[in-house]
Amino acid sequence: MNDASHLMHPYLSRRTMLQAGAIGLLGLGMNHCAALRAAAFPHPQPLSQGERGGRARSCIYIFLSGGLSQHESFDLKPDAPEGIRGEFRPAATRTPGIQISEYLPRLRERSEHWAIVRSLTHPTNGHTLGHFYMLTGRTTHPPGFRDERETRPTHWPAIASVVGDAIPPRNNNLPPAIVLPERLVHWSGGTIPGAYGGMMGRRRDPLFIEASPYGNPMWRGAYPEYTFPNSQRHTPSTPDDRVFQAPNIALSPGVNGNRLAGRLDLLRQVDEQRQTLERGATTQSFDEHRQNAISLLADPRVRRAFDVTNADARTQERYGRNSFGWSLLMAFRLVEAGVNMIQVNLGNNETWDTHGDIFHRLRDKLFPPTDRALCALIDDLRATGLFDSTLIVIGSEFGRTPRLSTLADSYNGAGRDHWGAVQSIFFAGGGIRGGAVVGSSDRHGAYPASSPQSPESMAATIYHALGIPHTAMWRDTIDRPHHVYHGEPIPGLL
Repeated sequence: MNDASHLMHPYLSRRTMLQAGAIGLLGLGMNHCAALRAAAFPHPQPLSQGERGGRARSCIYIFLSGGLSQHESFDLKPDAPEGIRGEFRPAATRTPGIQISEYLPRLRERSEHWAIVRSLTHPTNGHTLGHFYMLTGRTTHPPGFRDERETRPTHWPAIASVVGDAIPPRNNNLPPAIVLPERLVHWSGGTIPGAYGGMMGRRRDPLFIEASPYGNPMWRGAYPEYTFPNSQRHTPSTPDDRVFQAPNIALSPGVNGNRLAGRLDLLRQVDEQRQTLERGATTQSFDEHRQNAISLLADPRVRRAFDVTNADARTQERYGRNSFGWSLLMAFRLVEAGVNMIQVNLGNNETWDTHGDIFHRLRDKLFPPTDRALCALIDDLRATGLFDSTLIVIGSEFGRTPRLSTLADSYNGAGRDHWGAVQSIFFAGGGIRGGAVVGSSDRHGAYPASSPQSPESMAATIYHALGIPHTAMWRDTIDRPHHVYHGEPIPGLL
């Protein structure tokens, strides 16, 4: 049955109207009314620190939408036939016996701090299902699931939602799970499923920091420094004019500190009237959202976390003045600010789906900003003492087909097709054993040859690193319990 809830006229209770008016009194945008909907659901009891035993306190899940090619990044096959091995050559890292792409030079110098799993596999070659599997950590389908570009309340919750639910927030001014710099939206307009609360309810949706406008979907890459057209033979008629803009965490025009204080006093009066009228109503959830909104306006650490395009020149140089660099800098600052789970989408519109000109695009457009920003993130986490307590994971919806192919109507050079049978996953920090390689693919990079892993085992590794017990549960909107774990942590990583 189609979900037509967005077409229904909403019913607003008197309490909700009072709350909506209170939001308006603060001068905040109507987007904060989402908090009112969340107030309808009770908060579960999170795990206490005593119930947790993991080394990591935060996780940054970097998702490369479109599919990172394992043959060109972390699992090169120099001895494979020409139509499989491609143009790139493996290069030595600082860890004896480990080689990765020659075009990831900074990462090669830091190999003692990261590990690679070369044998993750799942059963789809489709973008939508691949996203769903890798963002939820589940390869089974919920009841009534349809492979479509739409989010539904019957979907499994995202890994980010599960983590946000299971671990107590460390900063009451910020939500426990954040996705940036944009939602994953297909170039045709449909929303990619898997990144939302699903069966846990909308209150467990991560906060989406939409700093990256979509613009013309035929432009890809880390704008403005590393933009490229999706089709070499059909260049978009309009330039890529996207501008990375952090959220405007500021008072509305005309609302200064004195006026804010006055409005807060008026809000207290509204609260007293509401409490008199509705003493039996549960308002704690709404009060939490309102206080968080006020704190966002007042907390300089939060404003600094979002204000990445105005970072000092040295920081901009280390991370890169582009959407990839700004996104990972924001992720670092959010870890500093105490956010538990941050998903960073490096490249919307399936930027990493290099169906043509794969070598040029990876060498000149995608690897340079990724290598620079990722290593700046690792360096900053280490310099601030946060590396051991911050898990970094990099994944995609799938890898590339063993054999190269060409879409002659769009590209001059060779490219790849979709391949869920094997991909490489990157791990660093958070107790991960650096300088390690787990699993292997066969000589053509087509299938796991040893230690096959799954999205479930990847998710279990995240949960275990964060100290979530194996017996942990989450509850759906009708209070049914569900297991957090559906696999075992990947052996040899932690």
